Amino acid sequence: VIFFSVKENHARTLWHSGACVAFRHRRRSHAQVLYIILIANRGEIACRVIRTAKRLGIRTVAVYSEADEFSKHVRLADEAVCVGPAKSSESYLVEDNILRAVKETGAEAVHPGYGFLSENHKFADRLEREGVVFIGPPSSAIIAMGDKIESKILAKKGGVNVIPGFNGTVE
Repeated sequence: VIFFSVKENHARTLWHSGACVAFRHRRRSHAQVLYIILIANRGEIACRVIRTAKRLGIRTVAVYSEADEFSKHVRLADEAVCVGPAKSSESYLVEDNILRAVKETGAEAVHPGYGFLSENHKFADRLEREGVVFIGPPSSAIIAMGDKIESKILAKKGGVNVIPGFNGTVE
């Protein structure tokens, strides 16, 4: 069973058989089970997420470009939606195309996989505004980890050993 926080609308991750799936442990009164997730990626990572979700009884939606129509992740998913032409910048990276696929399929959550939209805090925020769960860290964490100095400061505050070095702003 996969839960997410309705209040925060972000899902934490649980690694299961090499794939990341949504998980949020909160009081059950603030949790909702996810039934359909859209995987906004392709290739092996999409296949891993799809296989794990299926083992957990969750329906999956794959997105694909015109060039990836016959790819393995498309065949494995319960449903698939074309999001544009072969170029990633015209398909997988177009937020409107991903959100259209979410709406067409009734997906309740989006797993970004790796790369593509996984490090895009604006995409995570947009999903939240649309009432769709982003299976990943909150946008504040994406922003912090995208900045080398900020991530080092956060790691130190959390008790993680870091390599000593410059922590200021380069001018």
